[in-house]
Amino acid sequence: MQSGSAASTIGSTPDVPLRIGDAVPDFTARTTQGMVRLSEFRGRWLVFFSHPADFTPVCTSEFMAIAAAADRFEALGCSLLGHSIDSLFSHLAWIRAIHDELGVRVPFPVVEDPTLEIARAFGMVPADVHHAASVRAVYFINPDGVLMASMFYPVSVGRSVEEMLRTLAALQQTQSGAVMSPAEWQPGDALLSPPEFTADAVLAANGPTGWFYRKAPVS
Repeated sequence: MQSGSAASTIGSTPDVPLRIGDAVPDFTARTTQGMVRLSEFRGRWLVFFSHPADFTPVCTSEFMAIAAAADRFEALGCSLLGHSIDSLFSHLAWIRAIHDELGVRVPFPVVEDPTLEIARAFGMVPADVHHAASVRAVYFINPDGVLMASMFYPVSVGRSVEEMLRTLAALQQTQSGAVMSPAEWQPGDALLSPPEFTADAVLAANGPTGWFYRKAPVS
């Protein structure tokens, strides 16, 4: 592709957002840290997150919060990759402004996507949209390149980094399928055992809820 645009290996463009369990589209694109191919992150967890535009207040607050938590994502074996449809030059000017004026260094790469090719392929925007003002998405991608969870927010609502970290930890704890995380779960809390859908399990359970609501040992 021409210089100044995301060089992509994306194939067909879906009409709907990616679903949990889908293999994420691969792409190669320019970033603030050089060329990046998404499949290079295989073998590690990846949080791939988009923002509507550079030089905007909510996005700036998010980037500072995510940058401050970068070590916590790394401790969970997870890489971070930002994205917006702005150009590489805009990204570089923005992160320079954040560094010089707000004292925060953005340690993760930020993908440029001026053609919206990546945004469309990931379902961040409909195929016929020519702007990405509504894009604020988070994709949790496992080491095999499979989408395990996603979150979408409107332009006016900033994301919670604590919830991103909690979701990542819960996905890692439950990826084997042997346990499940309950509401309000935090790392170190008890998990739940999947129910056994058999008459024998129901009749052998200790109490009427014992077959479908059982705490699992903390690993």
